[in-house]
Amino acid sequence: MASVFNSSRLAGKTVLLTGASAGIGKATAILFAKAGSNVILVARRKEALDAVKEQCIAAHKEGGSAHGGQFTSLVLDISDREAIKTIFDQLPPTLSTIDILVNNAGFVYGMDRVGSIADSDIDAMFGTNVFGLISITQLLVRHFKERNTGHVINLGSIAGIEAYAGGSIYCATKHAVNAFNGALRSELVSTPIRVTQILPGMVETEFSIVRFRGDKAAADKVYEGLDALTGEDIAEEIVWAASRPPHVNIADVLVLPTNQATATINYRAPKQQ
Repeated sequence: MASVFNSSRLAGKTVLLTGASAGIGKATAILFAKAGSNVILVARRKEALDAVKEQCIAAHKEGGSAHGGQFTSLVLDISDREAIKTIFDQLPPTLSTIDILVNNAGFVYGMDRVGSIADSDIDAMFGTNVFGLISITQLLVRHFKERNTGHVINLGSIAGIEAYAGGSIYCATKHAVNAFNGALRSELVSTPIRVTQILPGMVETEFSIVRFRGDKAAADKVYEGLDALTGEDIAEEIVWAASRPPHVNIADVLVLPTNQATATINYRAPKQQ
């Protein structure tokens, strides 16, 4: 029986992945590497990127593909739109033809209510989650149009379809991503360029630690009693969507833990006495 996960379609493809230093981004980079792809790792933390690059090399070797296996890292802040313009200037010639863009970079600060949200937090979240995502997508869409092929995969969130108290700015950024993704798909409908959005629910990664500004105990409490998704779970959805046949576009995938129904409704097992 044919596998529903035909990774051969990813062999030799070049993926540009933002937010690649941890969490979903790290897991996705490793899985693409195992499938025989080349990966351009983009994030702000050089040491973390170097570690992910080594894991990609090992994953590619484990995957046994005769294709791909080229990995490079770009230390870049996605909120810096001028820096985004230089991406192609920084790439080695063998990785200057990109097939897949994965817009994974994004974060949330705090649970502050409207009226007490710091301007700096608003600027930071919109700068990365929206403005940076749009800027790098514009760059790559031009590249894809020149080649008449390509795939944009945006990491949305359940927060992009359902707002909740304490998440006004983050929800606003993800609603913006949802709208941008839908408009982009409509604009590219006459081309072979595919547009996908993956919308995770509760995923236990560094994301929550950042939200609580480094307070791991507070971050852990978010997932207490619930079997949350992992970065690897979402990586599988991203790589699966990228591996579909060229005539198949996975438009939107909402991915939740089994015990999560909506952004605010979930079931947590009672604590053992």
